[in-house]
Amino acid sequence: MSKSDESIKSIKIENVVASTGIGVKLDLNEVIRILDGADYNKERFPGVVYRTTNPKTAALIFGSGKIVCTGAKSIADVSSGLNKVFDKLKAMGIDIPKKPEITIQNIVASADLHTVLNLNAIAIGLGLENIEYEPEQFPGLVYRLSVPKVVMLLFGSGKLVVTGGKKPEDAEAAVEKIVEELDGLGLM
Repeated sequence: MSKSDESIKSIKIENVVASTGIGVKLDLNEVIRILDGADYNKERFPGVVYRTTNPKTAALIFGSGKIVCTGAKSIADVSSGLNKVFDKLKAMGIDIPKKPEITIQNIVASADLHTVLNLNAIAIGLGLENIEYEPEQFPGLVYRLSVPKVVMLLFGSGKLVVTGGKKPEDAEAAVEKIVEELDGLGLM
């Protein structure tokens, strides 16, 4: 198995953030009465926070009818978590469109390159125009890719985080790309 294959196999989706809208204004004081276990403290946050357990997600419900789902580990979990919220809102008598459009805003994934990385050499090798590396401020190297359009955090341990993806394949493409680039520079 190649380094690239091994690294791609290690990719794990940590968080999927998605948004949707139901096209109806909501009375959040009414929402909080219907959703068991939901939190609403408008001094701290302008929306209701409703957590689902299976799948484990958090829905941020705003008075505008916009809803943000976070904490999901897959796109399927986003749909499932939001469908639970939609069902509860329908039970309140709120008219919800048949299939509200769900937009993936961000996918955060982790991976392991299975090798120790020399971040100083990588910063120089990859060129400083796409890199932020200030070890006194943050222990990771920040690498901005244009294709796929993601931000990658590389750590000396060989672990990395990919954020900003819109689909799971973005993380795979980013990991393939970094393995290829580091290999080409003799830094893997």
